[in-house]
Amino acid sequence: MDTPSTPSNFLRAIIEEDLKNGKNDGRVCTRFPPEPNGFLHIGHAKSICLNFGLARDYGGRCHLRFDDTNPGKEDPVYVNSIKEDVHWLGFDWGEHLYHASDYFEPLYAFAVELITKGKAYVCSLSAEDMRLYRGTLTEAGKNSPYRDRSVEENLDLFTRMRAGEFPEGTHILRAKIDMASPNMNMRDPALYRILHQEHQNTGNAWCIYPMYDFAHGLSDSLEHITHSICTLEFADHKPLYDWILDQLDVPSRPRQYEFNRLNINYTVTSKRKLKNLVDNGVVNGWNDPRMPTISGLRRRGFPPVAIRDFCERSGVSRSDSCVDMGVLENCVRENLDAAAPRAMAVLRPIKLIIENYPEDKEEFFELANHPKNPEMGSRKVGFSREIFIEAEDFMENPPGKYFRLSPGREVRLRGAYLVTCQDVLKKSDGTIKAVICTYDPESRGGDAADGRKVKGTLHWVSARHCAQAEVRLYDRLFTVESPGKEADFLTQINASSLEVLTECKVEKSLTQASGEARFQFERQGFFCADRYDHGPDRAVFNRTVTLRDSWAKVTK
Repeated sequence: MDTPSTPSNFLRAIIEEDLKNGKNDGRVCTRFPPEPNGFLHIGHAKSICLNFGLARDYGGRCHLRFDDTNPGKEDPVYVNSIKEDVHWLGFDWGEHLYHASDYFEPLYAFAVELITKGKAYVCSLSAEDMRLYRGTLTEAGKNSPYRDRSVEENLDLFTRMRAGEFPEGTHILRAKIDMASPNMNMRDPALYRILHQEHQNTGNAWCIYPMYDFAHGLSDSLEHITHSICTLEFADHKPLYDWILDQLDVPSRPRQYEFNRLNINYTVTSKRKLKNLVDNGVVNGWNDPRMPTISGLRRRGFPPVAIRDFCERSGVSRSDSCVDMGVLENCVRENLDAAAPRAMAVLRPIKLIIENYPEDKEEFFELANHPKNPEMGSRKVGFSREIFIEAEDFMENPPGKYFRLSPGREVRLRGAYLVTCQDVLKKSDGTIKAVICTYDPESRGGDAADGRKVKGTLHWVSARHCAQAEVRLYDRLFTVESPGKEADFLTQINASSLEVLTECKVEKSLTQASGEARFQFERQGFFCADRYDHGPDRAVFNRTVTLRDSWAKVTK
């Protein structure tokens, strides 16, 4: 086995010690077990990278297992999105795709075994009474009056529960542990509940469904998982995980290890809150580019390699922390700066007319697709008498240190010519209709023949050779670092998180870009062709990130 090139952490140390001691017959088998009740988010990406990455690095395998024990909240749409996300991130489960529902029969048999051993009982308390009997963090709970039912009565009731004789809420199967335990999860937790709901994988075959804590460890055991890796929120559940496995005759004995959850400022990574954003119409679905879902980040243009890099940089430890959103955005910038070809796009155009350039003339400039990578080749960009520049690149009365275009000032049109502003044409309402310039024919390519220097360089597109595009400027969805901490998170939405520009002018070749193709629009930022809406007849680009971290200045 090759030595892992990634930084070490406590999980790697555990695995290496296990391999050194011959534990688990030298096997490493991990799993990623999402519940199909929503789309995966950036926090799940860390778990995916960790579980699949550890299995890869230590010559093992990682299973994809759907924790589909709650049919009322699950949907095949979520199942398909999860599969797509894992593949897009660069990982593959091969033949090892499983569902907790694959094990409903053996899980039922394990429940019967617990009952037979006197370790589980059918409780008939109402949900409200169960809460009252459970106690509090400072007060012990008290035993259910049904706790001492005989094994025979429990088996009979559980069999009839499965047969569908009882309405929802009338009975529940509970573990018989300790109602005085300081760990609330050990106070006779629920193992099975009645749900008369069709399951997306098993149809109407079942009307009782196992609870997550019961199904999880036993599914790990049935799959011969060696290292069951989960986030710190499950640390309090570990005693129950171990208790269930220790009571039963299981095929293997996995071990649970907890690592720090990936928390990022200026966002939320709770499926419940993300679903709330979708259901309330705050965003346009789970794959809205403002969402921290993997599909949302993908649609925004985040490369999978940048997300994997970010997950690696965020580190693996036993203590929770919050990572700055700027770290993720910088991982994206670093990747795209090296990988994204350059192009010119004018987002808020004003027309520039070169009055001494012949009306019937056109020419083409050969511009590099990447200034530092000749292997990315070049492209021909058309030029004509009328071009478009950014509205912000012209000011009639500029302040000091403004080096862009203004009356009497000369600037460089990127890769083309030097031009000097001579006049301004205005509409009846006083807004600018066009800027009139002259060009220096001897400055082809952007440098003056006499060696004079200009400080301003503008990007542009030729009116004759451009295409119209819609550009969506995405920004952070929340205005505060910790949404929901001091107020309802729905009241902390960034009203400027999306601006749609419909009159943008772009190089015509960009209309032929494939969905998800990424570019640096010079002086603007990194953008990608929308994977759903972009096409030859309708160019649509999403801003992935700006060229610099503008939020760093805001937070200062």
